[in-house]
Amino acid sequence: MPAHIVQVPRKRLQVVFQELSCDICSSLGLAVVFFFVMLFALSVSESFKYRSKFTFFILASAIAAGIWIPFMFCRMRSWKNAIMPARGVVIIAKMLGINYHLRGRENIVKDTGCVVLINHQSSLDLCVLGKLWLSMDRCSVISKKEILYLGPFGLACWLWGTVFINRGNVEESRQTINATAESIRLTKRRLLLFPEGHRHSNNTLLPFKKGAFHVAIKSQMPIQPIVVSKYYFLNDKRKQFHSGNSYITILPPIPTTGMTKDDLPELMQQVYTVMNTTFVKSTRECFADHIEEESLKDE
Repeated sequence: MPAHIVQVPRKRLQVVFQELSCDICSSLGLAVVFFFVMLFALSVSESFKYRSKFTFFILASAIAAGIWIPFMFCRMRSWKNAIMPARGVVIIAKMLGINYHLRGRENIVKDTGCVVLINHQSSLDLCVLGKLWLSMDRCSVISKKEILYLGPFGLACWLWGTVFINRGNVEESRQTINATAESIRLTKRRLLLFPEGHRHSNNTLLPFKKGAFHVAIKSQMPIQPIVVSKYYFLNDKRKQFHSGNSYITILPPIPTTGMTKDDLPELMQQVYTVMNTTFVKSTRECFADHIEEESLKDE
């Protein structure tokens, strides 16, 4: 054996390999643990981002409405009281990374009152109302009575003319709706409602409630359908809230002149069909445009 080669005992080699194997296993173990910790951190990050954004949205919206309350008392129950808060929530939407694109302005009903029907997805729809408020005058909203008790925000809603209904009292709700129908006709107001009655994030609209259509038929005012594309950037189940775009499409008005209660089912189906079709189509268009924008960024 050459003199410069040192012979290492077999037992020593076994010990070295065992120690090396342990080090490798430990490193792999740490890498696996680190990997799952990172996955957990990313998961928490998404959830944290979701909650942080909604917390900011709620607080900022309340402030945007509340700071104008002293001035609202100068013209109580006027739709004009919501103009500055509307501008505020539009700015808040942009700060959250949401861009609303309004389409179909030429279809806005002019010189008469109307019943404006909008699909309902999230509390973010407050930003949609803000966008519409700045594009259409003489607006008013029907909302559940519980909103009235949300501190300064509830007071602000009352001051800009929100019509509150008690869902737990059918007779009281009916009387409120009847009075509202007469008010629409006399004051030429635009009454904004969510005909689905509940928020949802499905790929199609929920079945409509009858209340809005009773108002339209009783007042003999046209229905103005407005469709907001699906919020692909928002996932409440997974607690994800990203930046994104949404299309608000104002559709041509649907007349109710000469209609009676007997025409209500057919009217509901007509409006649902046109709104649901537009919802599916505009959602597809909006998401396709989003994919195209992302691909251009990657280039």
